[in-house]
Amino acid sequence: MTLKFSPYYLLISVVLLASSCAQDPAIFSEHETVYNIGDQSKWAAKEFNDQDWHKRLKSVPDGEIFWSRTKVDILASPEKFRPYGLEIDAYGEYEIFWDGMLIGKNGNPGQEAKLPPEGEVWVTYGIPTQLATAGEHVLALRLSNYYFPDHVGQYQLKIAGYEDLVTDLLIKTSYMHVFAGTFLIASIYFLFLFLNNRKEYPTLIFSVCCFLIFALVITVFSKDYVPMHYSLHVIRLQIINSFLLGISFLIPYYFSMQFPYPRRGLSLILYAVLLISLWFINGHAFDLKTGSMVLSMLCFSFGIVAYGAYKNARGARLVLAALLLSVVVFIVFGFVISMYTGLGLVLLGMLYLLTLNIKAQRLAYENSLVQSTRLRLELLKKNIQPHFLMNTLTSLIDWVEESPKKGALFIEALAKEFDLFNQIEDQTLIPIAQEIALCRTHLEIMEYRKELNYSWEEEGIDLDQKIPPGILHTLLENGITHSLPPEDSSIKFKLVYESNIDCQSYTFLTFANISDAKSRKEGTGLKYIKARLTESYQSKWEINSEAANHGWKSVIKIHY
Repeated sequence: MTLKFSPYYLLISVVLLASSCAQDPAIFSEHETVYNIGDQSKWAAKEFNDQDWHKRLKSVPDGEIFWSRTKVDILASPEKFRPYGLEIDAYGEYEIFWDGMLIGKNGNPGQEAKLPPEGEVWVTYGIPTQLATAGEHVLALRLSNYYFPDHVGQYQLKIAGYEDLVTDLLIKTSYMHVFAGTFLIASIYFLFLFLNNRKEYPTLIFSVCCFLIFALVITVFSKDYVPMHYSLHVIRLQIINSFLLGISFLIPYYFSMQFPYPRRGLSLILYAVLLISLWFINGHAFDLKTGSMVLSMLCFSFGIVAYGAYKNARGARLVLAALLLSVVVFIVFGFVISMYTGLGLVLLGMLYLLTLNIKAQRLAYENSLVQSTRLRLELLKKNIQPHFLMNTLTSLIDWVEESPKKGALFIEALAKEFDLFNQIEDQTLIPIAQEIALCRTHLEIMEYRKELNYSWEEEGIDLDQKIPPGILHTLLENGITHSLPPEDSSIKFKLVYESNIDCQSYTFLTFANISDAKSRKEGTGLKYIKARLTESYQSKWEINSEAANHGWKSVIKIHY
């Protein structure tokens, strides 16, 4: 059974996310919150006149007590046995009053310097049924903010059925954990893919992006089941923004790898500087940081993918449509749904590009298998070609008749060459010593066939090196075929190996008179050599063949 990760998993997760964020009909409206430093019990009363209070406090020093008052209009009275609840998100330890009645306490306001931290940031309280009738009400908080005196404010207020507040929180958290789990599975799956092919860095970047989104979602929604004091909340927000910083850089970086463009390195550096500036400059304005980084990521990614679409890059148009949809979601919908749904859509586009790359790699692998099979057949054909066998057997008959001992040696050399071909025909790379042995054996056979003196020399050979089978043998065959013997009837071949920090090279020298040095064209032998080099080294090689004073010179360079 083949393990596959389907893009539909991410799509289903995005749909679940959107459904989990659906808004219920509002049952209240909220007026502007006002603040005042000091501590008087009468400030909790519904009838108290707060017209002189401040609409904003920059800071409250030394953990002093301050109050906030918010007028709330209840639009409809609660149903019987379904009391309303109040969910609040506020910095500080506080007491909470509804129409002058204390309905909850969170920590020890005014005593934070003396007592250890107590209370939570996100708390849900029940509103007494007799105080939740339709009409205007007053929510008052008596607070102290010892740990973060510049974080003064009530940041979120929600009123709904008490049971609905509790159950909706659990349902939303469960949906988000399914959403996060999908990205965790994707992260692990593509990490294993990368470990199997460590040259595919886009796969690694996609895996890291999925993990960062998983970590982001878990960190954001851990507040719903992990008690947290407000003194730790800023640290949590810094962690969230750090995850988002990584996501905001890696997603455009991924697209830049898929759709390269001019001055890519410079633009990425400038973009990284922009993100880091947004992270530091905005201070504690975490929502502004988040929105700025997400918007920068979408805009930069849109520019990169648009360039890819302009260049007709594969898959660019569909990814561009996904990015446009993400921007629409980001503009139209609420912040939470837009950010996570948008990130899900962007990741779907990234996954689509990865599937295209994986498909291309699979097709290339299948083609390489066909190519490898063809090369093995070519090597086998070089060994048993009729012309070679006919001439060899004719020479063998003559040697057996004239000198049976030398005829036996001829047969042994021919058998040895066949045996060596049999050993290497299914190999991609073979030891250089085996290739040299094949060349020496072939020279023995050709000495009997042509009755010429062939000699072999080698210099600087590293026996630990491996090369594709048959490439030196092919150069040797070409040298024999195109060489005219000098007066002493001797032809010499020399192999020189050199290596440096950039490449290794094999220089094959033929010392003879070359019959067609000027008109010599690329034949099947040189095509076989190039195909073998491409199979083993892709494009990291080069070969040059040219006439030389001593005859012919061929140089094969293999780059690291």
